Amino acid sequence: MVQTSCRIVLCGQAGKQNRRFANKGAVCYTEEHKGGVFVTEQEKYMKAALKLARKAADEGEVPVGAVVVCDGKIVGRGRNRRETKKNALCHAEIEAIHKACKKLGGWRLHRCDLYVTLEPCPMCTGAIINSRIKTLYYGAPDPKAGSCGTLVNLFDVAYNHKPEVVAGLLEEECAETLRTFFRALRARKKAEKLKRAAETAELPEKLNMEAE
Repeated sequence: MVQTSCRIVLCGQAGKQNRRFANKGAVCYTEEHKGGVFVTEQEKYMKAALKLARKAADEGEVPVGAVVVCDGKIVGRGRNRRETKKNALCHAEIEAIHKACKKLGGWRLHRCDLYVTLEPCPMCTGAIINSRIKTLYYGAPDPKAGSCGTLVNLFDVAYNHKPEVVAGLLEEECAETLRTFFRALRARKKAEKLKRAAETAELPEKLNMEAE
């Protein structure tokens, strides 16, 4: 049976400003129920995804990490590896879903939840739909490619599966991991640019000295 609407629970900073419940029930404790505090299990799994995101950052990748959880156990882990693998498909969610399917012996992950530090892009949102993920938890919104409500919501399209969505789980921690990475990246690029400029400025003088 095709669901007619996708339930999105907005938490963290987003949840303080806007909550939308498209059907009854609650996946997590929201500010209205428990002062904005998530249950420990949810935080634990997102922290596992954050650990993978930081590992990606150490490898020079944009820090995104993901885990797939089934019956209280992590059955798939993934991190962004596009640069390392030189493959546009190597997103954290894709890797985690691939490993979960292999672990569970099937492509239907209807009993599984996906935790990811950054809102999924169109490709990963499609993978979530096709793998029948039960609930998506994501940390930071993605204003450039977020396809679960920020830039566009592909779950609003009448596909044959609509997961529940919990947005903003450990949002600030996830966002800060990204900010830290991009600050360091900008500083490194600036230093490299200054070094090249200095070398270029020294070149004429060096050539004159050699000519003499």
